Amino acid sequence: MLNMHSTKSHKVRGVALVEFALVLPLLLLLSFITTEFGRALYEYNTVVKSVRNAARYLSVQTPGTLTTEARNMVVYGNAAGTGQPLALGLTLARVPTPTWQTVGVDPLIQTVTVRVSGYSFTPLFTGTLGLPMSSLTYSDISATMRAAL
Repeated sequence: MLNMHSTKSHKVRGVALVEFALVLPLLLLLSFITTEFGRALYEYNTVVKSVRNAARYLSVQTPGTLTTEARNMVVYGNAAGTGQPLALGLTLARVPTPTWQTVGVDPLIQTVTVRVSGYSFTPLFTGTLGLPMSSLTYSDISATMRAAL
């Protein structure tokens, strides 16, 4: 009787191992996709925050000045333009010169707009378990703030 019990438990362990082997690729695929989606959101959020910070910085400056410093803030997180870019693939070429615009009649309101154009997220893995993963290009990311007159 003891022998029969031992054989049955070996069969159950064997079935569990086969089931695990069948489910493992799906679990890995879901893990990779979730990780890449999280990275895409993180990088997008980083670029949005840097654009907003640059617009806030320019909103208290004389219109038309310090545009290079603001562009550096978008890419590097500081006005000097030193260090590594805040997000992979983010370059000064993606940040056009900020624009000021005067709107309204009474009261007159001046705004400043900072924009990042054509930024794309590149996944770490080009393919997972035979499924291709390609880069994701975001639409323009911009922030407009009221400027001091």
